[in-house]
Order: sequence, then structure tokens, then C-alpha cells
Amino acid sequence: MPTDSFLPESVLFVITRGDLIGGAQIHVRDLAQHLKALGVRVAVALGTSGALQEQLDAAGVQHFLLPALRRSVNPLADFFAIAQAVRLMRSFRPRLVSAHTAKAGLVGRIAAWLTGVPAVFTAHGWQFAEGIPAWQKFLVLMTETVLARVSRRIITVSGYDQKLALRYHLGSEQKIILVHNGMPWRKSVSRPLSTLGLKLVMTARFVPQKDHETLFEALKSLEGEPWSLELIGDGPLLETYQKKAADWGWTKRVSFPGQVHDVPERLEAADVFILASRWEGFPRSILEAMRAGLPVVASDVGGVREAVTDGETGFTVPAGDVEALTTKLRLLFQQKSLCLELGRSGRQRYETEFTFEAMFEKTRQVWERAITAKR
Repeated sequence: MPTDSFLPESVLFVITRGDLIGGAQIHVRDLAQHLKALGVRVAVALGTSGALQEQLDAAGVQHFLLPALRRSVNPLADFFAIAQAVRLMRSFRPRLVSAHTAKAGLVGRIAAWLTGVPAVFTAHGWQFAEGIPAWQKFLVLMTETVLARVSRRIITVSGYDQKLALRYHLGSEQKIILVHNGMPWRKSVSRPLSTLGLKLVMTARFVPQKDHETLFEALKSLEGEPWSLELIGDGPLLETYQKKAADWGWTKRVSFPGQVHDVPERLEAADVFILASRWEGFPRSILEAMRAGLPVVASDVGGVREAVTDGETGFTVPAGDVEALTTKLRLLFQQKSLCLELGRSGRQRYETEFTFEAMFEKTRQVWERAITAKR
């Protein structure tokens, strides 16, 4: 970054959940840590304590708890959360508020508007695109329409989400700006051709959004192939799939390490990355796999195909399509050299398009326009 580039003097991030580490939490953590290293006064407001809070502590990033900020719908709690955020903004006096995830986007933007602080909302996927009932979709859209008016800028992490926002008239192309996620640099590793079976890996929480069921069904059709599977992550459905693996006699084939701190090393030890999902924004896990030089087989939802070039860096398959997923995995078993070829292409694409440095510079430019804009 050029030494004369604009940086806000102080930034307050607002995010709903601090008790877990997901894509949005990693995004906020990395931005906050980088800003701190650049000398910016930075803090993160959290609705809950836990894993993210611990990582912020380790990075020396200041953080505050907003006890009333919760993901669930509760108008009274939301009122108190806004009041808590207003008090925090008046004491911390940020030059910019950067809000992430839906509820924090509501609380953070309203509090910023009440205190006269420019606010930028980053949409890590839209709630109204997640297969919710029609009445709920209507309410969410109305809420986002109002909140868009008090946002100086809105960042979407995928072109898919940007197009949705424009389609529903949440703002103009000047206001709704695409900034793809980016991953911190990590040295490329040499990857030998697998002479035995393939080690498959999926990094995802065990929640309804992620489609572990389709993955299990596909692998059931491939029981004759030599594979092993590592499912990294935690969540409310973890025990369900641990039991299913045991019932199907897969205890030696499928491992569940939980939420771990050495994901990059585990990816570098694998052969194929899989992400089976029902919906997505722009998943960071795919970028992490591309950085590790892995071929990616992923559900064609949200902004996935903006990262995965079908047939070049991996394969996209229709969501919930067991047969399609089985077919692509079988192809990789039959042509193991293809794993290396796709993985190398993915690594090259990461280096040219999806580094943290590229993402930060685009984000910085959005912040600058948000602060200098009248509206």
C-alpha cells in the first residue's frame, strides 16, 4: 500500500457473534489486525464472547461486548443493543463504523446514523436469499431497504450478492460495491501425486446451510474407492454425522477434528477439497483451499463459481445433486494427475485475484469514498 494512501484514524467493527469462528469473523479479525499494524485506532464490538474474542486478545485488538446484541429476532433486545452501540460510539468516537452480518448490520448502522458516523455494511450473503418463507423475505427486504438509506456504502463479497442488491434496489452501483474476500499470503507447497487413495477434506460448520448429507450419499456410492475424509468444524449437527459415520462403518475413514487452529496445514496434507452447501455468499474456505493448491469440488450456489472455474480450478455441481458430486469425485479417482493440474490452476488464481492485500486495498478505497461522500 502506498505510504500516502488514505486511512481512517479510527474504525469500529460491529459483528453479532464472537463465540465462533466463521468466514465473517475471520474477515473482521484480519482487517482489524491489519489496521492496528498500520497504526489505526481500532476496536471490535461483539454480541457474544468466545473464540473470536480470544483471537482478538491474542492479536492485541481492543474489543467491547454489547450484551443485548443477539442473532435472534427480539425488538426489545434490539432497542437495547442500539442504545449500547450508541454509548460505545460516543465514547470510542470512531471515524468509520464497519458492520458485518445481518443483526450487527441493523444495530451498527442505526447507531452510526444516530451518532453521525459514516457506516459501511459488508454483506456476507443476504438473508433474503437463503430460502426463507415469503413473508420473512418481505420483512428482511423492507428492513434492508431502510438500512441501505443510512449506509454510506455497502460491500458485497460476491458479484452474485451485488446483483441481488441491485435487483431489489438497495442502492446504485456507486453505493453497492463488490469486494471479493482475500486470504493472507502463504507460501506454496509442492504436492506429490497420490499413488494410493485420495484424502478428501471439507471445512464447514455442521449447520443446515452446509450439505454434509449430500456428501455422505455421494461417498456411499464410492465405497469401493480408496478414500478418507476429514470434516473440519463444529456445530449443532456434528453429533448427527458422527453417528451416521459410525452407523455406516466409516469410523476409520471419516475423522471429525472439530474446530482446529491448523487448517492450512491440514489442507496442505489433503488431495481434494469439497464444499457441499445449500447456499453461500463467497466462501473463504474455497479460497483457503485454492491457496493450498487443492482442486475444489463445490456446490454451485451464491458466488461459488466466481472463485471456482469449472474444469480449470475444480468443479461446480448443482446443490443437492448426489449423482453429479459422485461423478466429479469419481473422475478425480480415475485421473489423479488431474488433482494436481486443477490445484495448480487454483493456486495461480489465488495469487492473482484473491490475496488479502488486494482485498484490503479495495476495501480501503470504499472506506475513503464513504468518509468523503456527503451521502
